[in-house]
Amino acid sequence: MELDPASQQVADEGCQGADPGSIEGLGETERRRALVAQTALFAAAFLRWTDGRSCGGLTYTRLRLLEALHCGGPAIMRELGVQLGVSPRNMTAMVDALEDAHLVVRRPHPTDRRATLVELSPAGALEAEQALAPRLDAVAELFEVLSPGEQQQFFTALSRLGAAIAARQEVSAGHASRVSP
Repeated sequence: MELDPASQQVADEGCQGADPGSIEGLGETERRRALVAQTALFAAAFLRWTDGRSCGGLTYTRLRLLEALHCGGPAIMRELGVQLGVSPRNMTAMVDALEDAHLVVRRPHPTDRRATLVELSPAGALEAEQALAPRLDAVAELFEVLSPGEQQQFFTALSRLGAAIAARQEVSAGHASRVSP
């Protein structure tokens, strides 16, 4: 996507320093485009940040899977994917990797032959109990640069944006089902 000059300036300033500048003087379209550009830059940098803090192949998403199993017990792969926001294909790859590392095991669902349960292995349970919190804390240290008030604002903004995405996806899915024969 090619940005207009004002959006590119805001994006470039965000790359060069801690203060990306102000978007107050921009028109509505330019301001939204600058937000898209800044969000894309942050998302890419954050993914690199979390991947750089992976220990023994445990990326942030894999840590979240271990955490979900540790807190919630065995679960159906499909439901874990929805909970973690991971596609079925990526969920299978994650479980494969954790199974290869002997951290999770697959079990047939007792009543649904189509479903597969995933649960922590004994080694996975030990890993979750001993290493999960310190590894998640290492990823979360990035947010020390924000004051508690800024952290709350960031959390609130991300929650609202996530809800807006979900609402738009529901509308799109509803529209697509009405259009399809």
